[in-house]
Amino acid sequence: MISPPRRAIAYPDREVDCQEAMEPGFQAIVDCMLEAGWARGEVMRALRCLVAADNMTQKENARVEAELAIARAMIRARK
Repeated sequence: MISPPRRAIAYPDREVDCQEAMEPGFQAIVDCMLEAGWARGEVMRALRCLVAADNMTQKENARVEAELAIARAMIRARK
């Protein structure tokens, strides 16, 4: 079970709480990867690549959403 944030809004140490909530799952993933035969360095590099790919995806999604909002506004303005 993953612990939820202590409050729904931002608060000091919220990121630390998030890390602590994530730690058991993170360790489980790392342990499973090591047991499967992957080297720790490979696992850490793969995790960094996954984080970077997720960041790029989020940025691209935000860019597309902004372009769609502009296009919708331009269509509405023509009506």
